[in-house]
Amino acid sequence: MFNFSFSSNAFRYFSLTDAMRALSAMGYKGIEIMADIPHAYPPYLEGKDILRIKADLSAHGMEAANINAFTLCALGDTYHPSWIEKRADKRDARINHTLNSIELAAKLGAGTVSTEPGGPLAGMGKEEGILLFRAGLKEVEDLARDRNIKVLIEPEPGLLIETSGDFIDLFSTLPEDVFGLNFDIGHFFCVGEDIPALIRELKPIIHHFHIEDMPATREHLHLLPGEGAINFESVFEAIFDSGYSGYLTVEIYTYEDSPLEAARTALLRLTKIAEDVLGKKVLHG
Repeated sequence: MFNFSFSSNAFRYFSLTDAMRALSAMGYKGIEIMADIPHAYPPYLEGKDILRIKADLSAHGMEAANINAFTLCALGDTYHPSWIEKRADKRDARINHTLNSIELAAKLGAGTVSTEPGGPLAGMGKEEGILLFRAGLKEVEDLARDRNIKVLIEPEPGLLIETSGDFIDLFSTLPEDVFGLNFDIGHFFCVGEDIPALIRELKPIIHHFHIEDMPATREHLHLLPGEGAINFESVFEAIFDSGYSGYLTVEIYTYEDSPLEAARTALLRLTKIAEDVLGKKVLHG
């Protein structure tokens, strides 16, 4: 019922091949592949590189749980170029990156591509930002539908789309066969949401989860599960009740200096919580 994967963005000092090897040995069945330097920035990948990634996935018995197209450090940084840059060429760079990531997802057998929720407003009005974001998403809609890839928006504190309300307002104008939600539990915790209730409410449009802990202060700081204030048992109960059967990706890029230890510890802790929740569900019917 609970399938765990790990995001390669914590393995910036490792090759993607080495990250897969290590994660598979720990027991992870999936890996979220960062569509950026140093792992899988699409313009840097040739046909042989795609074949190597597919061979590595097969050799280690892993699946591409998601293609993470949030960052664009190859051309900028974590948030830029965004969907809502004032310059059209910068917006086009984000659109092209997403199109390339959709193609990558199709080639690697991933069903989803996650992206940033617009970007930082940086002096721009929210209404203008929403209009630019919708226009950009429209540019990737046809290819995503043709390749049968879901483009998942990931709300984040401090960006255009922060809360569930922001997301629902935007999503009401988007085609559900193409777009959906990348549910980052830590991000929703930071903005004061009731995470279990939200999972149950939005279950039809959740197509991937990011899992990490956050401080009790609700500061946006990705922590190992168990190091912060999130009640993972209640979260896992809600995920179980929702019927979700996809991957829960641990995203703790903040541990890039010790990703092996962090990945191993996260899996042990989350597996224990998942087993406890499943045991209670079986016991109580």
